[in-house]
Amino acid sequence: MTTESPRWFTSSYSSNGGDCVEVAANLAASHGIVPVRDSKNVNGPALSLRADAFTAFVAGVRAGDLDTV
Repeated sequence: MTTESPRWFTSSYSSNGGDCVEVAANLAASHGIVPVRDSKNVNGPALSLRADAFTAFVAGVRAGDLDTV
């Protein structure tokens, strides 16, 4: 069995001084998950979200469905 390592990245829109999350989208196709972690604590815990749930979340953000203002 081959173990694939997460390739972490932050959004190109994340230029707000380090208050960002990182995702490892490279595991979505092979493992069905998208790990998410705090960019300030790279050795800390990571959430493993189902790929379909992460896709729905991103779509909701883009559509403005999660705006609170």
